[in-house]
Amino acid sequence: MKKHKLSIFLGWICLLIALGSFLLQIGSLYVQQKYQLEYIDHRLFYIINIVCLIFILLALFLFVSFKKSWIISMSCFVLLFTIIHLLFMQNDQKEIRNVTSISPDRNHVFSIKHNISTGESVYYRSRYKILGQAKETLPDLIQSDLKIDWLVNDVAAVTYQASNGSTQQFVATFGDRGDGMSYYYVGAEIHGRWQSDQLEVRSSSDGIIIKQGTKEALFNWENIEQFGTLALVLSKNGEAKWTIALDENFQKSSDTATMAPSGNIILSKAVLTNNQPVKLSFVKE
Repeated sequence: MKKHKLSIFLGWICLLIALGSFLLQIGSLYVQQKYQLEYIDHRLFYIINIVCLIFILLALFLFVSFKKSWIISMSCFVLLFTIIHLLFMQNDQKEIRNVTSISPDRNHVFSIKHNISTGESVYYRSRYKILGQAKETLPDLIQSDLKIDWLVNDVAAVTYQASNGSTQQFVATFGDRGDGMSYYYVGAEIHGRWQSDQLEVRSSSDGIIIKQGTKEALFNWENIEQFGTLALVLSKNGEAKWTIALDENFQKSSDTATMAPSGNIILSKAVLTNNQPVKLSFVKE
């Protein structure tokens, strides 16, 4: 008797999961038509279909006692359904490659959908974790894999090789270091000198100087692009060289002319190989 009640209970759980998956699919179609929202990664469509059918099958097995032949037949049907969906998912990935990354603290999702045939890539802003809305098209046609680095929990930098062979970088930001109500310039906020053991950053009215060992490079403001209110990409000769991000402990100053910055900045080299972002601290003159 207890075993029967447990089977009924588990059956209802499976049925609710299947129903939730089905409603999620219906809801995604609705919001796509009405709000231009879609799955942040199109592979979720196939995965949710598979989950829905598997839990329907489990619910049936828990509710009803089937003959062995029926169990084998239904299991084979679900297996075939799963294989077909996986093949469709793989085929779609050959046409539109989904590049998705979750932030280290699991609060943000970075997503780019890259059209293989045209080289065009679109950045999607995440909504409710699993949905996304096209926000902007990357300015370059991409001919390499995308390398994603989370500089901090709310700043993701993607590095890639453009069709002209140059290294470029796009940065997605999800947070703010101010009140969240006003726009501010990162260059002005980090005005002054910042240091780590081997690197130095100096921000002034002339631009930003990066010093590595005995070598210095000046990046004029016309070669510096701001992303959101958290990051800067420094370029030279049309190619990205460095990225600066405000660390999570950075506090925006109410008066950058008289008050020293509080917190750290993160410096990362724009390369396609693995590299470790470096944390720098403000140096009072």
